[in-house]
Amino acid sequence: MDNRFYKPARQPGHGQRHANARRASNPRTSDRSHPALLRRSRTPRRTPTARLAPLAAALALTTSGVAAQGDADAGIELQLAPSLQPAPRGDAAKKLPIVLQAREVRGRPDLETVAEGDAEFRRGGLVIRADRLSYDHPDDLAVAHGNVRVSRDGNIYTGPDLQLKVQRFEGFFLSPTYFFSRTGAGGSAQRIDFIDDQRAIATGATYTSCPPDGSAGPAWLLSTRRVKLDFEANEGIAEGAVLRFLGVPILGAPVLSFPLTDERKSGWLPPSINIDNRSGLQTSVPYYWNIAPNRDATFTPGILTKRGVSLGTEFRYLEPRYAGVAKVDVLPNDRITGRARYALDWGHEAELINETRFAMHLLRASDDEYWKDFPRGIKSLTPRLLLSDAQAIRDAGAWTTYARVLRWQVLQNLDPQNPENQGLIVAPYERLPQIGARTVRRFGSGLEFGFEGEFNRFTNPVGTVAPGSVAGTTIPLDRPTGMRVHALASLARPWVTPGWSLTPRLSLNAATYSLDRPIVSPSQPQFDGRSSVSRVIPTFSVDSAWTFERETSWFGRVVRQTLEPRLLYVNTPFREQTGLPNFDSAGKDFNFESIYTENAFSGIDRVSDAHQLTAGVTTRLLDPLTGAEALRLGVAQRYLFRDQKVTPEGTTLTQRFSDVLLLGSSNLVTHWNLDASLQYSPDSNRIARSIVGVRYSPGPFRTVNATYRLTRGLTEQVELGWQWPLYGRTPDEARAAPSSGSQSCKGTWYGVGRINYSTRDSRITDSIIGTEYDAGCWIARVVAERLSTGRAEATTRLLFQLELVGLSRLGSNPLQVLKDNIPGYRLLRDGTAPPATTRFYD
Repeated sequence: MDNRFYKPARQPGHGQRHANARRASNPRTSDRSHPALLRRSRTPRRTPTARLAPLAAALALTTSGVAAQGDADAGIELQLAPSLQPAPRGDAAKKLPIVLQAREVRGRPDLETVAEGDAEFRRGGLVIRADRLSYDHPDDLAVAHGNVRVSRDGNIYTGPDLQLKVQRFEGFFLSPTYFFSRTGAGGSAQRIDFIDDQRAIATGATYTSCPPDGSAGPAWLLSTRRVKLDFEANEGIAEGAVLRFLGVPILGAPVLSFPLTDERKSGWLPPSINIDNRSGLQTSVPYYWNIAPNRDATFTPGILTKRGVSLGTEFRYLEPRYAGVAKVDVLPNDRITGRARYALDWGHEAELINETRFAMHLLRASDDEYWKDFPRGIKSLTPRLLLSDAQAIRDAGAWTTYARVLRWQVLQNLDPQNPENQGLIVAPYERLPQIGARTVRRFGSGLEFGFEGEFNRFTNPVGTVAPGSVAGTTIPLDRPTGMRVHALASLARPWVTPGWSLTPRLSLNAATYSLDRPIVSPSQPQFDGRSSVSRVIPTFSVDSAWTFERETSWFGRVVRQTLEPRLLYVNTPFREQTGLPNFDSAGKDFNFESIYTENAFSGIDRVSDAHQLTAGVTTRLLDPLTGAEALRLGVAQRYLFRDQKVTPEGTTLTQRFSDVLLLGSSNLVTHWNLDASLQYSPDSNRIARSIVGVRYSPGPFRTVNATYRLTRGLTEQVELGWQWPLYGRTPDEARAAPSSGSQSCKGTWYGVGRINYSTRDSRITDSIIGTEYDAGCWIARVVAERLSTGRAEATTRLLFQLELVGLSRLGSNPLQVLKDNIPGYRLLRDGTAPPATTRFYD
């Protein structure tokens, strides 16, 4: 089960800021590790009105004056500690000693103490400094005047006058300003009134992470007329909230409610805006409903200027024995197509009785064109093949049993203008059902026995059509259907030592078929006209590998070099399979992994006959201290002792030597990384396939990637991706923490993007190009994305986002798009640095 529902990941600028406020405001909960409170768990957009909760931190001193960190030392001299200790609470906090010092200290014992001239009041981790400070012992009243400065946990508060009954948390702070070291943000208020240790009222409060810019003020500023805080009820109410950016109001509300702890709260979330060429301007405003601690829902009403009104719904639930997420996107009346459109995505996991696990995933779309019109609306690696399945798995000792139902929805692209129907998809078979069991047993003699038995009922998905079909005139695909029972068994005796290994193995692949229609195969009389057929295919193999090492030097650098040869012998007799159905087999991709396997096919239905020997060798250069790999080179080739008749191409393979596989990767040059894999054909004396990639990354937020892909006669493509500062400060300067209560907002421009170019078609297939402007206290992003949906079709959309550091993100979210498509992309504010509570510790 995913327990992140209760402990959401921290978001940059949010979790640290509010954790301070919570630790200060609620002694009973301060020992917990609080995640970010103003967003829903697992996603940063969940908790509404995130732009207001930072104001709660301005009142942190109200609940932190007595509950401070660490035990006070017996003497006045402070001693260094390796880490800050948890803050005492309750009666323990009341027993903390008070340290008061100044140029002049006078008073009456146990009655009143007055300190003047650089006065300093300490109680645990709470420090109050002022020109003049008095402490009334009977009333437990601290009064400070003139240049009052309060610090706790790295947070700093300043103002002219403070009056506070320390234990009761009752009093006021006039004209305070505050700065939170963890977020580099702060603000000011006209007055803070402390009602008790759970309630407070701030008048005229503001919040920003930007320094003043002359007479223009900070770049962004959140201001409220009044904020009421009730920590016991976990509620803050802001009146007259206005968010200004560059002096222009961009958001406002007469009354807003927001949570004060990590508990989620119902309410509206920031709006999202983007543009694409198929739907026009898209605007949505999500509403979050906190149903229960373990259930929530988000409703996202929106308007698409070309299509009409939309509604997205996401429901999440987490129970002790089951959990899931259900998402539904609906357009009740698409003005372009004239019909309703929808997409459904529901995932569910459960723990049943007797060690049984259940998982279900339902993925559906309303029509064939949905993937084109809403390319990011379907979360699938194959957006035109939508998988829905349900399975139960049970572990019983060494055995694992399972049952599964699998179905496909095929989104065809039957374009009558394309006579070749290059958008036609032939879907995999459905399994209704799939039932099986498997085990692996090891015996004391060293023998290993593996077994898998399975029953499948294969059917064709609805909408499966044959080549030549067009819109309005479809031709059903005539494929065999029926049942299959198969068994895979193997017996091996591995010998493994640190320097070598040897594994002889005997395997058996047996399958029996019961088909809905007789086989039609005149060339194979043993199968022709039969509905039930069987076949059994044995395989014998010996896999051996060695590892040799030596210490050597490479350009004056001491390294450990390895030499790792490997041999794989396979002998599988020929069995005629041409007339048998093929439900799930396909040729394996020829690479360094598949060349060391016994069968050229995946799946069950096809087993390649083989009498072959695969030989290869790999050498690596390793750092002798860390084991880090600096260089890897490898070569492998297969030799056939006889012709191979069962092949993925369907023709007899007479060539004795296979193509040669070469691979290489290098990190020898600082900041450079090179990866390459080549398939060389000795017969044609040229490269049949190749992938060559290079990455240059000299530092944070500086990366350029280039990849060349070639499959002779099919594809040839160049990919270029980058993230690079174009103008302004270096990334280290941009992310440097402030040394005082202000932060520079000088800007840095970054370019980001990825372009896939097909040299065979002389066109750009997919592309993402954008720019990010990091002003230190705010970040603006503009990203244009183009996704190819056909040879002459593409979907283009424009994403905007404004991130106010330490507050919230407004607009559509391009960050996931950038992370998924640009290798090495890093968030300008990733929030991975640990909270530096000691940086401003006083």
